[in-house]
Amino acid sequence: MLAKIALRLVGAAALVGALLTLGPPAQAAVPDTIPLKITNNSARGDRVYVYNLGTLLTTGQQGWADANGTFHAWPAGGNPPTAAPDASIVGPAAGQSATIRIPKFSGRIYFSYGQKLDFRLTTGGLVQPAVQNPSDPNRNILFNWSEYTLNDSGLWLNSTQVDMFSAPYAVGVQRSDGSTVSTGHLKAGGYTGFFDALRGQPGGWAGLIQTRSDGTVLRALAPGYGVETGALPSTVLDDYVNRVWQKYATTTLTVTPFADQPNTKYYGRVSGNVMNFANTAGTVVTSFQKPDAASVFGCYKYLDAPNDLVRGPISRTLCAGFNRSTLLVNPAQPDATTANFYQDAVTNHYARKIHAQMADGKAYAFAFDDVGQQESLVHDGAPLQAYLTLDPLS
Repeated sequence: MLAKIALRLVGAAALVGALLTLGPPAQAAVPDTIPLKITNNSARGDRVYVYNLGTLLTTGQQGWADANGTFHAWPAGGNPPTAAPDASIVGPAAGQSATIRIPKFSGRIYFSYGQKLDFRLTTGGLVQPAVQNPSDPNRNILFNWSEYTLNDSGLWLNSTQVDMFSAPYAVGVQRSDGSTVSTGHLKAGGYTGFFDALRGQPGGWAGLIQTRSDGTVLRALAPGYGVETGALPSTVLDDYVNRVWQKYATTTLTVTPFADQPNTKYYGRVSGNVMNFANTAGTVVTSFQKPDAASVFGCYKYLDAPNDLVRGPISRTLCAGFNRSTLLVNPAQPDATTANFYQDAVTNHYARKIHAQMADGKAYAFAFDDVGQQESLVHDGAPLQAYLTLDPLS
């Protein structure tokens, strides 16, 4: 499971870098490294540790980068996993900023409060923290991460809650024209507001919250992990999925997966336990088994989305429709009408409550929250500088 999660997220970052064309075009070659300014507005007295881990795009090697942006390949791991080299960078104290350099990577920028993270290496590479596992050595550490891709086409940098909602932060980029854009900030009171809202949601959603023995609220697990660990009932979405299956047994679901290709459409109909999709010629091009909650929340399994031009784009659209509960109100997907999102009583309440607390409404609350551009992402083709701002836990 750990390997699958790591590959999915790093792969998603690479896919973002390959497919999105937001922002102005590159004006000059992207340098080998760019500055990342880290500002600590958390108001916490804990020491901050920063890590830049990922895959070096020029060679495909996995490793880490130091504060100067110099790449270091991971040594060989073992079975059981062996301790990884200390890749930590001391971050800025509260109220201060520090600048490091980031290389052409596809990976993650982790930050932790008060304690270094414990990274291990297996024979297959780095083991990412997996705090849904009670024995994970990082479970009682307050930490979070951002995902980014920097390549010859520019920078894609996002805030993410795909795996968990935890220590808040925002990302930004100074574009080639000198302007700056940012995303990921919560509304005032949004951090505690999210946890309060989750605690008040019936149906087991409060079980996603993890708290340290000293009373510190550490995070809320994404609902897919809640289902996996038993914190959230596996039947939590059954009623909605059943209603969708019933509707499209007699109605056609039209999917137009590419905004720039309005004539590329696929038509879905349910037959028994399967939804078949046909192209405009009437040929069935792919089929989906009736999904369970794990498939919907994780956008995998019965809603697997390969990096192709047919099944993957259809699956992304279905995943967004199920998580946002728009499939019953609109038979033409994707639905870009945010007023329709999360209106059913059976929905991804984790994602709903995260988006409700974001200052700009944007978040990566599930894997394909970028359908309809609802994601918290900044991009530029020739970035001058990137930003990571640690926000208050209030």
